[in-house]
Amino acid sequence: MFRIVGNAAKDLCDPQLKVTRRDIMRVGGSAVLGLSLGNMLKLQSANASIAPTSAQGAGWNKAKSIIMVYLQGGPSHIDLWDPKENVPDNVKSVFKPISTKIPGIKFTENLPRLSQLNDRFTMMRAMSYTPVGLFNHTAAIYQMMTGYTTDKVSPSGQLEPPSPKDFPNFGSHLVKMKPVEVPMLPFVMLPRPLQESNVVGKGGAAGFLGKAFDPYTLYPTGGDLDMNKMSRIKIDDLQLPSDVFSTRLKRRAKLRDLVNGQMPKIDKAVESFKLDQHYQKALDLVVSGRARDAFQLGEESESMRESYGRNTFGDSLLLARRLVEAGTRVVEVIWPKVANSDNHSWDQHVDLSKRMKNQSAPMFDTGVSGLIEDLDQRGMLEETMVVVVGEFGRSPQRGVSTSGNNNSNDGRDHWPYCYTGLIAGAGTKRGYVHGKSDETASAPLEDPIHPGELLASIYHAFGINPETMVMNHLNQPRELVKAHPVHALFS
Repeated sequence: MFRIVGNAAKDLCDPQLKVTRRDIMRVGGSAVLGLSLGNMLKLQSANASIAPTSAQGAGWNKAKSIIMVYLQGGPSHIDLWDPKENVPDNVKSVFKPISTKIPGIKFTENLPRLSQLNDRFTMMRAMSYTPVGLFNHTAAIYQMMTGYTTDKVSPSGQLEPPSPKDFPNFGSHLVKMKPVEVPMLPFVMLPRPLQESNVVGKGGAAGFLGKAFDPYTLYPTGGDLDMNKMSRIKIDDLQLPSDVFSTRLKRRAKLRDLVNGQMPKIDKAVESFKLDQHYQKALDLVVSGRARDAFQLGEESESMRESYGRNTFGDSLLLARRLVEAGTRVVEVIWPKVANSDNHSWDQHVDLSKRMKNQSAPMFDTGVSGLIEDLDQRGMLEETMVVVVGEFGRSPQRGVSTSGNNNSNDGRDHWPYCYTGLIAGAGTKRGYVHGKSDETASAPLEDPIHPGELLASIYHAFGINPETMVMNHLNQPRELVKAHPVHALFS
């Protein structure tokens, strides 16, 4: 039997996708062209070191970790960081504009701390896309997290629930292609799942990559308005049983290795492939205690905790910094209120002026400014990327319906055509504004960024070619994302 073996339809910058045991059996039975097992592995190793052509350009391979701050619900860009003056009353924000560290750039009074930090990050003022069908939250979240549009959207806009056939969350791709280098949780999502109504978790899992690359989910008990829920986080699966000392656990692992040593020769031949790496990683994770230590928010000073805000969002961001500091590759902090809800949700179809001023904006301003300041002071922004973005913005005109929802005169509907995001660290520019919206913040005037291009830029920052091919559940090749990086974001 003869077969040319390789990483079928997989880009060479994906060295973790080794040949399968079946491939080895096929090659082992043939000496055609002198392609021995040793030569095949050597060839694969050499090819894996070849950098793809997209390695050229600023920002390549600068990121070691990422904190994605996901503003689930879609905040109003006009009422936060892209206010417009000399516009009709039903467009103009009720909040007054304030100056920022960058001359000529204004935020609203809702962001007093971030306005004094925007010389440390890049504003993306023309995030934009045209939706497929109704632009509901779930479809938009799925696109932002995976880079792909959904296949099934009902007339109401709701989607089918998560499926193993889904495209993977970008974090799953990152931890698969860039495994963590220490015994630490590679991918963590907190403090709640992505959700719209009864569709929970769509776009938040590894999909066709398999559950091995799902995030470790940290969803403490308690309602969305419970501001103390992060003090009750449970990490029982990271604890050693009280009757098992770490040395005893390691002895058990050695005994298991002895048993594995008696396996057939073919298993010995692929020993270097670490077929049981997941078992070993789990063991190392529990024994090392790195993850358990990272979750100890009580070790932080009171002043540090106050700088992030003593609430679910602030605690989540502080925990994200601790996780990254301990070696976690990807942390996704989801806004702690589900879309299609009230109070501090960003989905503000009614009572926007009250809810934003008193609930969502203060929590957001304090938490994100605390995170950026802290990372910068620790020198962690050099290798940690921070992305702050929602699935869309809000309609320039108040009181109009753009998605089939009812909106009061003090509310704005969904608006994917133009909105704002933030990106910082890992080689991105400081004090830079990319793109520009038109006079009413309705459409991009300059340099729009599609969500897929943002994901491509993230992959680029991690030294991964966005055009890398992966195999889906039907063994069909698919790009990580069908977009190119925005090189202008990087210095």
